[in-house]
Amino acid sequence: MVKIIGYKTYSKEDGTEFCTLIVHGGLETVKSKETGKTYLTVRKAHVPCTFDSNVCESLIGNELAGNIKKVKVDPYEYTNPETGEIMSLSHRYEFIGPDEEILDNHIVEEELVS
Repeated sequence: MVKIIGYKTYSKEDGTEFCTLIVHGGLETVKSKETGKTYLTVRKAHVPCTFDSNVCESLIGNELAGNIKKVKVDPYEYTNPETGEIMSLSHRYEFIGPDEEILDNHIVEEELVS
């Protein structure tokens, strides 16, 4: 399950606006690669939607079936808004619904047999 914690409005190049719902998953423990210590975190993702800001606002606090998955992407630069640090990342987090999750867990990648 994920929880809707907010929304964000974006403007397209043609001037029209659209919203994304901001969702976060459950509490996770992660081990730091630098210090080796364990810390707690939640994964967060933006999910595009067809709702206006009034509907998005009314949905905050609702839970939705699914999870947030780490997905590999081409490397890109990200500036941490709190520290100003520029990082090179090669992943993003995406919401996957229960149907996609079932497929992901049961599809076996094709391998070459000689």
